[in-house]
Amino acid sequence: MPMLVSELAPRIGAELLGHGADIEVTEVCALSEADAAGLSFVSSKKHLSALRATRAGAVILTPDLAAEAPCVCLLAVNPTLAFARAVELLHPRRRAPAGCHQSAVVAASAAIHPSASIGALCVIEEGVVIEAGAEIGPGCVIQRDSQIGADARLVAAVTICARSIIGKRVLLHPGAVIGREGFGFARDGERWVRIPQIGRVRLGDDVEVGSNSAVDRGAIGETVIGNGVKIDNLIQIGHNVEVGENTAMAACSGISGSTRIGKNCTIAGAVGMAGHLQIGDDVHFTGMAMVTRSFERSGTYSSGIPAMPSADWRRNVARFRHLDEMARRLLRLEQQVAELQDARRPVPDLSDGEKKSDKTA
Repeated sequence: MPMLVSELAPRIGAELLGHGADIEVTEVCALSEADAAGLSFVSSKKHLSALRATRAGAVILTPDLAAEAPCVCLLAVNPTLAFARAVELLHPRRRAPAGCHQSAVVAASAAIHPSASIGALCVIEEGVVIEAGAEIGPGCVIQRDSQIGADARLVAAVTICARSIIGKRVLLHPGAVIGREGFGFARDGERWVRIPQIGRVRLGDDVEVGSNSAVDRGAIGETVIGNGVKIDNLIQIGHNVEVGENTAMAACSGISGSTRIGKNCTIAGAVGMAGHLQIGDDVHFTGMAMVTRSFERSGTYSSGIPAMPSADWRRNVARFRHLDEMARRLLRLEQQVAELQDARRPVPDLSDGEKKSDKTA
């Protein structure tokens, strides 16, 4: 969708640098691949060499990098955000046509807005409500009494289990499962007996759930994902978890049941979180953190061991087995040093003071 940079700049929150440089751009491209009709962006100084060599017609960047650009500049405080807005304008998504595909199976009691789109081979069960502008892609299953908010988009092969509530503008990627029965069992001797999970899931507005991620229904009550939460691929959210607004989780993380996560948190890749924890607002866990206790104070927390040469790793693992013994030996040495210091400390000479006292008397 071609657009003049003078029209584009105010719509993405950027300032056009210079005059007489009102060119037309037609697509977004990487710095190294762009041509005169391409728009690219730079977010840090580590890309300076690529910026200097680019053939892009225009580049979105911060003001301090403008002198390095060989082309038209769109100045933005947050180039990545401005670029995201530019992508939406130059590459608008083609919406699915309204209506229901002839191969879809739709229950008579389902209420589907005329502007919604139901793709091929979908199954829409009894009591489902699908609001205006929603897009249900091919192969999706929406079980009984679920609600899909306005302009929500289920890309393909998404499963919405019974009584789930999906907010407005939610984006669910292929393979996502919302509202499945959680992992709850009771022991009966040597056997496990499933505990029926009778709650539901509630996704707020503007939530995104990645491919093959699962959000379990509440055992009793609700699993709640707040407005604006972003969940990456291959993430497990256990039953009765609550996630606060605008929290983001990277791939392969797992949140155990009944944990409460606050607002504006970030959870990096492969984080594992135990159940029944309290995580405050603005808490940030780095990759592979193992979270076994509550963190209610805002801040950044880490625990994963970074990769290292195999030889170093083997030596460290060998020493790890002796850590407890080494700690006890260190404690004994500290005690012995303290005793030696006490033994060597000089005793105060009180003889002069005693003589003065005798003369005074």
